[in-house]
Amino acid sequence: MATKQRTRPEESGPADLFYNDTEAEKYLHSSRMIEVQTSMAERALEMLNLPEDVPCMLLDVGCGTGLSGEVLEEEGHEWVGCDISRDMLGVARRREVEGDLVHSDMGVGLPFRQGTFDGCISISAIQWLCYSNDEGNPRLRLHRFFQSLYRALRRGARAVLQFYPQDAEQLQLITASAMRAGFGGGLVIDYPHSTKAKKYFLCLLAGPADEGFSMPTAMGLDTMSVGGPSTAGGFGAGGPGGAAGTTARNEGRKRHARRAMDSREKARKGKIAKKSREWIAIKKDAARRQGKEVANDSKYTGRRRSKVRF
Repeated sequence: MATKQRTRPEESGPADLFYNDTEAEKYLHSSRMIEVQTSMAERALEMLNLPEDVPCMLLDVGCGTGLSGEVLEEEGHEWVGCDISRDMLGVARRREVEGDLVHSDMGVGLPFRQGTFDGCISISAIQWLCYSNDEGNPRLRLHRFFQSLYRALRRGARAVLQFYPQDAEQLQLITASAMRAGFGGGLVIDYPHSTKAKKYFLCLLAGPADEGFSMPTAMGLDTMSVGGPSTAGGFGAGGPGGAAGTTARNEGRKRHARRAMDSREKARKGKIAKKSREWIAIKKDAARRQGKEVANDSKYTGRRRSKVRF
């Protein structure tokens, strides 16, 4: 009987070896990887609940080729990205992303001053800390990461970390490490009953909560508490805003409603609507200046396509 092959990249060896030039090129050319990475970054940014029209300084841990960082800059934020893979960072530089890039192993601690960032996102990265791979004890690496992340965030800032835990034991290891570092917050699981769509987001709060703080509402079912120490805002089990039974349809409607502001309303606020004809034209001009090949404009540019149902 043939031995079943491992499917998790974390089991193959250290992250800096796995994310070599071949793997980095996939994030440059694979439309599926680009779409998935961008979608999760948009969801993480939504959970940060940043003030509207206020540029913030954000940290992207495990920034890779800069796909998630581009989501941040499109919303008007400045960002710094760190990653252990030189090849992934090399692709990010070739793509000429606007954020600052730092070659760093999050398992030895983040190299930033206290209170530098207004928020942090991380996409598909922190589960790597749960594997030794000759890089040290997982508990120690998680402790160093969360301790340095807590220090790098201003008090009251949020961090939203999307990850793929292998099992319940690994999930407990990660959440317990965040608690010990001083974070409050909770675990949000989008679409918990779907094998493919299920996504884990660790939503953390550095320091006391603001008066109006509430945990993000999960898409699909409910929000579960980390069970960490209560903050001044007092969000214990379940957390405010984590009511069970919220359906994916209702949450999806709220999410799309927030993004459905038309061009005229955004123009009154001095912003260009994302994905509008004007927004696409600006992006195309920027790409042309970088020497990239860009499709010609036509009467269909920026036109909304109707959904086809079968």
